[in-house]
Amino acid sequence: MRQIFLDTETTGLSPESGDRVIEIGCVEMLNRRLSGRNLHFYLNPERRSHEDAVKIHGLTDEFLADKPLFASVADELLEFVDGAEIVIHNAAFDVGFLNEELRRLGRPKFPGFVRRITDSLFMAREMFPGKANSLDALCRRLEVDNSNRSLHGALLDAGLLAEVYIRMTRGQNSLVIDAGDTSAGQAALEAVDFGRLDLPVVLASEAEAAAHIIVLIELDKASGGKTVWRHLEPVT
Repeated sequence: MRQIFLDTETTGLSPESGDRVIEIGCVEMLNRRLSGRNLHFYLNPERRSHEDAVKIHGLTDEFLADKPLFASVADELLEFVDGAEIVIHNAAFDVGFLNEELRRLGRPKFPGFVRRITDSLFMAREMFPGKANSLDALCRRLEVDNSNRSLHGALLDAGLLAEVYIRMTRGQNSLVIDAGDTSAGQAALEAVDFGRLDLPVVLASEAEAAAHIIVLIELDKASGGKTVWRHLEPVT
């Protein structure tokens, strides 16, 4: 599975009003492991950046003046993302800007070049309803080190997003081994009669049981009261 974590920085907030992309950062992941392949551009937007935007990313008009135009890097960008799943935090923002840049070149919209686009902000809101779900907030919550992020940067943010995504999706999809899988090197599994095993039962202490109840209460709050166990009949 090939995934690209993508972020952009822009001159402002509205591509419809002429704001442009000034930085693109892409980080590649193959089968949930960083490949080491990244793509990064600074771009000349051919217009001035809004003052508030510069305060966020720190990319001045003077710094961007000698950088390439989007038109000169478009083919390289589209080749890099071709056929991959693209993961973006608040995808509508970045995709809207990329679509507008491609429109200026008479090219199809960005989603047409990729397998699919996953919005990690939507994922975070599903997992942590009612909580702050900015990239900084997720880094704090999931213990991802973002101490180098004094300003927004597309490549830095794409790398942080990759780490956040892994921690948000770290559960295994399945514990089932396909009995029909005869791939080379897989040893045959001998059936085990668990009825013959004398398994010890370790009971929780009062303190551990109390701590467990607190965790369940917090989970119930975080889900907005949608936890399943609240609606199950007790087993006697």
